[in-house]
Amino acid sequence: MIWNNAAMNAPDALARMIARQLDQSQGWMGFDRFMALALYAPMVGYYSGPLPKLGRMPESGSDFVTAPELSPWFGRTLARSVAQALAQTGTSEVWEFGAGSGALATQLIQSLGNQVRSYHIVDLSGSLRQRQQEVLSAFSGRVFWHDEWPEQMAGVVVGNELLDAMPVQLLSRVGGVWHERGVVAQSAPGRPWTWLDRPTHLRPPTDIEGQHDYLTEIHPQAEAFIHTLAQRLSAGAVFLIDYGFPEREYYHPQRHMGTLMCHQGHRSDPDPLRDVGAKDITAHVNFTSVAVAAQEAGLEVLGYTSQARFLINSGLVDLLQEASLPERAMAQKLLTEHEMGELFKVIALGVGPAWEPMGFAQSDRTHSL
Repeated sequence: MIWNNAAMNAPDALARMIARQLDQSQGWMGFDRFMALALYAPMVGYYSGPLPKLGRMPESGSDFVTAPELSPWFGRTLARSVAQALAQTGTSEVWEFGAGSGALATQLIQSLGNQVRSYHIVDLSGSLRQRQQEVLSAFSGRVFWHDEWPEQMAGVVVGNELLDAMPVQLLSRVGGVWHERGVVAQSAPGRPWTWLDRPTHLRPPTDIEGQHDYLTEIHPQAEAFIHTLAQRLSAGAVFLIDYGFPEREYYHPQRHMGTLMCHQGHRSDPDPLRDVGAKDITAHVNFTSVAVAAQEAGLEVLGYTSQARFLINSGLVDLLQEASLPERAMAQKLLTEHEMGELFKVIALGVGPAWEPMGFAQSDRTHSL
């Protein structure tokens, strides 16, 4: 009942929190701060609160589905690459950031068996952690949850749809002048917030051709995450799977409305200022900025390719010989270009000398970053 009351009161509590933050910042806040509150404000943000989030169908109350919920063969295939990385780096732990429903953790632990001595989850969502603990109860004693970064870690780090949920700054070029887009209060039914742009010295990492108005994102928090990861990871490798593009595609002149998107009830909309706290807010990943941040922090970029090619290289086709026809049909969604196969990418990072993970043996696109 406590959680139900919290769910009922969360929108009002979040609105009051945002209003206080606006008062403290002279009535304007950058979108990155607004996005952080909308998603992660304690108890009332989208990811911090009790609302359902992940599931195959909207009837479950969920808002979106990720690859591990779509098909168990995602995690079983990823496990092959994780197993190779554990052996290559001489480590025995897996660290998952943003573990969602716990489906990927289940698939990896079952597939890796004794190769994994312990499985660690870092997740900001209390409700998702409760769900993960229920799903992973069979692995009690091997799975551990953390509220914050450890001082040091060694092992294979996994993040599926992690970076896209990190707050972004919005940059708007209007009349040839760059602005940072922020949020201010307004009096309108169902929409208490509106946009206000301010001139800024901030710029996208590459020049945008043309003089037309242009809206886009930059990703300092994702880059900061990579730097912190490099500082804490003493040995091991990193696999990050998400939707996004290399820089030249991300900041293409024709992508003039940016990539910011919201998800609610398995429907997408571009308005993050409506139903705040009740829906997911995401932006596509600039994988070039991830690679540059990794190199600056001393990590090696081990490979970059599409999800489809990564899974095929990691043995998905062979594994599906064991699958039923319905399972094969669902697994196809992981590979097909109009589903997840091309939009989602995989980047691998490593500590120490470079080596070639199996997932990038063919069609490695690192040169495109």
